[in-house]
Formats: sequence, C-alpha cells, structure tokens
Amino acid sequence: SRGVRMQRPVSSLSLSPSVKVKLVGAGFQFTSDLLHVDAQQLSKEAGLTQPEAQEVLQGVRRAEEGGAPCSCTALELLQKEEEELRTIVTFSSQLDAALGGGAPVGRMTEVCGVPGVGKTQLCLQLAVDVQVPHCFGGLGAQVVYVDTEGGFRLQRLLDLAAAAVNHCSLLAEDQEQRVAMETFTVETILSNVFVVRCHDYLELLAELHLMPGFLSAHPGVRLLVVDSVASPFRPLLDELSQRTRLLSGLAQQLVAMAASRDMAVVVTNQMTTRVWGTHSEVVPALGDTWGHAAAIRLRLQWEGPRRLATIVKSPCHRVSAVGYQITSEGFRDAGQSADWSEPVSQSEMSSGSDPDPGSSWVTGS
Repeated sequence: SRGVRMQRPVSSLSLSPSVKVKLVGAGFQFTSDLLHVDAQQLSKEAGLTQPEAQEVLQGVRRAEEGGAPCSCTALELLQKEEEELRTIVTFSSQLDAALGGGAPVGRMTEVCGVPGVGKTQLCLQLAVDVQVPHCFGGLGAQVVYVDTEGGFRLQRLLDLAAAAVNHCSLLAEDQEQRVAMETFTVETILSNVFVVRCHDYLELLAELHLMPGFLSAHPGVRLLVVDSVASPFRPLLDELSQRTRLLSGLAQQLVAMAASRDMAVVVTNQMTTRVWGTHSEVVPALGDTWGHAAAIRLRLQWEGPRRLATIVKSPCHRVSAVGYQITSEGFRDAGQSADWSEPVSQSEMSSGSDPDPGSSWVTGS
C-alpha cells in the first residue's frame, strides 16, 4: 500500500510562471484538483491555450503516476527558458544587445547612478516600451510605476510615448501592424501606466503588501518600477539592523513577485561614497546585502561628457559598458542627437548621511 499521499501544489509542477498564476487564479491549487478535468474545460476555466492545457494535464498525470516531482534534463530546462524568455527593450540598441534583448521579465534589475545621469529616464522609457504591441516584438502590457522621490514627470512621459508611437508607425509594414497602431496611441499608453506615490518606507512597504491583489485584478501588468528604493529608507540611517531586515524582506518580496507573476521588476538606487581610512570609493547605496538581491545590476555613470551604462552584475551577461544618450525622444544610443538635460529631483539633491556605515552620500544621492 502506498498509504496516504500528501497533496501536491500546482506551483511545484514544471510549468511556466504565467501558467501557474492562471491555474491558481482559477482555483486549481493542487494537482488533485485537475485529475477529473479535460483540456477543453481547463482551457476555458483557466484562460489557457489548448496546448498549454494539454501540457498541464500531462504534467499532472506524470506527477500522480510517479509520485515524485517531474524531472527534466538541463537541456530541456534551457530550451524551456529560451522559449519563455521575454525582455523589454530600452530603445538603445547597444544596451539591448548587451542585455540580451533588454530588461528581462521574471527577474529584478537594479539601475544605480548619481543624480541626473538618467535612471528615471530609463524607467520612464521602459514604462512606455513594455506597451509596444506583440507584432512589433513587444509585450503589449501595462506597468505599475512606484515613485518615491517625486521624479515622475507626466510631460516627459508624454514626450516618450509620442516618440514611441511615431517610431512604431514608421516601422508598420503589414496589416497586423497597421491595425495594432490604431490602439497603440499616446492616450492608451498613459492609461496603461498606474502611478503610485510613496513618501516614506512605511507607505512603500504597505503598497507592496497590497500589490499582489492589484496584480491579480490587473493581469496585464508585466512591469513594476520602484524609483527609487533608497530614498524612503533615509530615516533609518541610524537603525542599521532594522533597515537591513526591512530591505531583506523587501528584496525577497520583489524577487518572488517577478518570478511568480512573470513580470519584470526594475528598481533604482542611488550612489554613496564609502570611506576606508584615507581611501574612498563611489558605490551603490544600501550596502552589500541589498546588492545581492537583483539578478542584474546596471550602473549609469558619466565619463567626462559621455554617459556610460555598465553591466556590473549578471548571471548570464558579461561585464560590459556601452554609451547611451538621453534625447528629447528618450533613452537612445550615444550620438543620435543632442543630449537632453535631465531634471534632478529634490530628493536626490538633498544632502544627508549615507545608510552604509562609515560612508557618506554623494551630493545627496
């Protein structure tokens, strides 16, 4: 006798995160819930395609018959990951190439840099680009933009949206693309950006606690931006243990949200000067523990009059630096047109102590 078998959660099956979310959202918590459901019924109730429904039921049968987790080879995992890989373009072809297509879905990306270098500009660009229609290679999705510094500028978003619409309209060649352009407008882009303003870390933590419910009600969201994660925690400069604990929980929540919701999470961070005796170094703020949270860390910096984007941490990209520019139309390759001066938020310009022990904020960032 095999005895009493423990119920196996659907989340343990070898399925894409988006499929798991749809199954759980439709009430299928365990594999036993799917034993007496056919592919057509599952497709209808969970909003899956017919092939997806069949794949789910096959996985359930393997799990129930074997009584052990579904296994696969490393090659199968690689092929599955390549099939599901989605990115959000930055409109800088050189940076997109370095990142393997753009900001990855399913992972957290950290963008750090000094004030005025283009962190918010990149976030606004991604908020527009995530909405590019599928037929143009985009995700056709929505975005939640959490603004903690007051740096969100509606007029700037309008400029970037208009430039993106114009860019795609020039690329439209077939009927599908021309039809898509009828709904890819500045107005629809603005209506798909959900803006949340947080003034301190308590508001930020509260909003992120409520975020899963909001995302369930808005399944079209595939990008979450937090600009920035450093600013709200300034009041905890002298409470190192509390700050570390809160940031650790925040990081785990964001990483889990990216994976379970099959969405990109992009956060910005400021820079600090860390001092050792007579030596100093400009490094991202919030300390080393926080630095391990994001899968990708992208540093934006000045090199004389040039702007450079450097991939300083990534599990699948080599360390590299590319030039970029902030133009009137948005985040672009270096040298395309005249550089656009980015306004610096009051939060970034205000000075104070750095949250990392033994160091100080660089020009308030």
